[in-house]
Amino acid sequence: MTRKSVLGEVREVQLAIQLIQLGARLQFLESEVGLSRERLIRLYKEIKGVSPPKGLLPFSTDWYMTWLANIHSSMFYNMYQFMKIHSDEEKVWILIKSYKLYLQQIAAQDSEPILDFTRAYTMVRFFDSDMLQLSTCCRCSGQFVAHAHDHKSGYVCVLCRPPSRAGKARGAKRGADGEAGALGIEGMGFGVEAAPGGAGLH
Repeated sequence: MTRKSVLGEVREVQLAIQLIQLGARLQFLESEVGLSRERLIRLYKEIKGVSPPKGLLPFSTDWYMTWLANIHSSMFYNMYQFMKIHSDEEKVWILIKSYKLYLQQIAAQDSEPILDFTRAYTMVRFFDSDMLQLSTCCRCSGQFVAHAHDHKSGYVCVLCRPPSRAGKARGAKRGADGEAGALGIEGMGFGVEAAPGGAGLH
């Protein structure tokens, strides 16, 4: 085996480890990592202690439209978009770093992530396939995940117009404003310009 191929394999293993630790499914690993299915399964078992879960990847855009999911999805995708514009790294590494940044932001606010890695990756694919878009709220000017080609005027985001039962499914007694505060949304912004100079992205 040549020196180049050995180094290349090491990089692929490192990539696989990163993805598995973040919760990537086997289907995603097979499409992004240049290792055999057998090696990926062994690596997954070694890291997670269990076999990779079976089943299909999410295929509906509707999940991203629900109240709390839309907040988290919009937060992540604005981070991803910023990283994509300002980074020359491979797409998979942009995805990894954006998701890690999302997890860091959620942890800093002592909250729980709603968007898992599989749904984050699937959402990026939906954007690439022109099934989702970012729509600008007419009240707060934030950019939120919405169905593509939905060009209705006067779009209002889920933060400015939360549903009447927002948060109650989780047993929370706080309202939408309290949930937004817990996530630190006021200080983040929901646009690419929300992190000037790349602050917090390194």
